[in-house]
Amino acid sequence: MDKLIEIFPSLSASQIEKFKNMPILYEDWNSKINVISRKDINFFYERHLLHSLGIAKVVQFLPNAKILDVGTGGGFPGIPLAILFPQTHFFLIDSIGKKIKVVEEVTAALELKNISVSKIRAENFNEKVDFVVSRAVTKMEVFVPWVKKNIRSTQKHSIKNGILCLKGGDLTQELFKFPKAQQFDLAQHFNDAFFEMKKVVYVPL
Repeated sequence: MDKLIEIFPSLSASQIEKFKNMPILYEDWNSKINVISRKDINFFYERHLLHSLGIAKVVQFLPNAKILDVGTGGGFPGIPLAILFPQTHFFLIDSIGKKIKVVEEVTAALELKNISVSKIRAENFNEKVDFVVSRAVTKMEVFVPWVKKNIRSTQKHSIKNGILCLKGGDLTQELFKFPKAQQFDLAQHFNDAFFEMKKVVYVPL
């Protein structure tokens, strides 16, 4: 938590409390439904919470903006971002029911009113949003056709509407067909070894 507060110094007491409660909730749910790998649960803040918030180092979501988290799994990056941006609305979707169950329960326990949760495939989600976010769901050439229809044309953020994906490693080949894609190294913001090869990939649409 000290590291989180240092990196995001403007957090309110309510936000800090929610972030503190997250690992407790996930440890409990993980004992019932395995949504986070057993080895990762011990590194919750670095590998799940801070990693998700890396997207906030690329863009600050505005009040009344709409964000779609595709393949949210246990609620990442959507839930941490929804805590950080309480005036922004987040749609968290996944095709796996047991994961959505955990997301619904954690969202309710944290009293997050700016999240809508649905068990649905990305291809069947029709709401228009400003950005689509995800964490290592699939390769970009597969992902972009799923969500391109969901990006609204009106712009209001510091960067053009599009996709923000958390990925790692050498992405040269994966992004070859996306010349406008930009990579932002998270190691510039987080000094933990986990972030050495972690990036936010931004594809404007």
